[in-house]
Amino acid sequence: MKIGFDNDKYVELQSGKIRERIGMFGSKLYLEFGGKLFDDFHASRVLPGFLPDSKIKMLLSLKEEAEVIIAINADAIEKNKKRGDFNISYDLDVLRLIDAARAVGLYVGGVVITQYSGEAHADKFIERLKSLGVRVYKHYPIAGYPSNTNFIVSKDGFGKNEFVETTRKLVVVTAPGPGSGKMAVCLSQLYGEQQRGVKAGYAKFETFPIWNLPLNHPVNIAYEAATADLNDVNMIDPFHLEAYQKICVNYNRDIEIFPVLNAMLTSISGESPYKSPTDMGVNMAGFCITDNDVVVKAAREEIIRRVLKARCSAKQGFSSNAEVEKIEAIMAKAGISVDERKVVPAAVQRAEETNGPAVAIELADGRIVTGKTSSLLGASAAALINAIKTLAGIDHDTKIIPPEVIGPVQELKIKYMGNHNPRLHTDEVLIALSFSAITNKDAAKAFEMLPLLKNCDAHATVILSHVDENVFSKLGVRVTCEPTYQTKKLYHAV
Repeated sequence: MKIGFDNDKYVELQSGKIRERIGMFGSKLYLEFGGKLFDDFHASRVLPGFLPDSKIKMLLSLKEEAEVIIAINADAIEKNKKRGDFNISYDLDVLRLIDAARAVGLYVGGVVITQYSGEAHADKFIERLKSLGVRVYKHYPIAGYPSNTNFIVSKDGFGKNEFVETTRKLVVVTAPGPGSGKMAVCLSQLYGEQQRGVKAGYAKFETFPIWNLPLNHPVNIAYEAATADLNDVNMIDPFHLEAYQKICVNYNRDIEIFPVLNAMLTSISGESPYKSPTDMGVNMAGFCITDNDVVVKAAREEIIRRVLKARCSAKQGFSSNAEVEKIEAIMAKAGISVDERKVVPAAVQRAEETNGPAVAIELADGRIVTGKTSSLLGASAAALINAIKTLAGIDHDTKIIPPEVIGPVQELKIKYMGNHNPRLHTDEVLIALSFSAITNKDAAKAFEMLPLLKNCDAHATVILSHVDENVFSKLGVRVTCEPTYQTKKLYHAV
């Protein structure tokens, strides 16, 4: 993978910028952490060289000064809202985030249930957290939020929220996803600190859009595509332009809320240090791009992936056609065609040749390997095997998994497990390959190539099963699909 981003420089600059902002306020800084605290795969895709755990590495350099608060909206718990990249509910992701933070030595101060109105599922989650020894706090809906500043900044507004007792200079407020109430938690805490005589400040860490890249830079356009469901739109920050005569990029929600947010900060602390929403930010990613051509190409690929994902999501009934149309409009604005993603036409051509589902994988050196559907293997499994054989330099006609190994697996699926499809999925073919590798040198050689699939691109001409999609994800393969089911059935469990 070509690198276009200096990750070491980013960790150094970013931690330094946050230290500088802590010093600006003295006692304490509440840092609203936008995007993903862990596993920021979007950033790693559009900024090749950015590591998914970069933000954690940066925070670990501030570990002795930092603690984490996790916010989750009670309505998200009630509606069992899910995080798309892991396909787990927001409440379960809170537990995952706590475990992940503790595993690297970050202190978790507690969980805040925002917009709490006595929801039954939220109550159950609160009890679960308490039973696990996690401190839990409730924040309530506030009438007139966010416009009625006088009421919000009062004992009947922020004052009725449960105050989170914190002990560190840097308090990172994060969440499983958007709409969790991170900013409101920060502001409520500022009010509580002020009531206790503690001087505290607020800042925002949002990687995208990158404020010092042009408005229509593909990296910023890719952010619009990623947040199409939130109706985010990148804009020139008018407050920053007026204050400093400098063009910076922000997005509509931050720009729209800034006058209200600034009024709240002034009401809480007596003054606000910020003249624009861009002023509030501490993001340094734009200073760490080392090869613009590389990140432009990566961002264009990401926009295509977002379009293909949205089309499949709409086909499956998980999102609306309006979301698809918005991302397609974004792609058209950027002058991008789906066929720029090389694996798309390669998979489609293979499917036409074989009259069945096909998968194409682009290897790191640019070679494209395909797989077709057969009586033994599904197209994903075939493409996976063909890819690692190619990487290992094994002839295409060489069988690295003998039929006598595949046969019993198929019998198990059909005769004992009640499946109707005898073809092996990717997980099953990898298990079969691992057994073959015990006695077969070619199989062992191919098996060792699996790590080389990380960051490879793939495309399927049908919507993949959850199993195949998850295996590709675990291998680090960036897979997309055509919005078409393999069969005409109405129910597609696997």
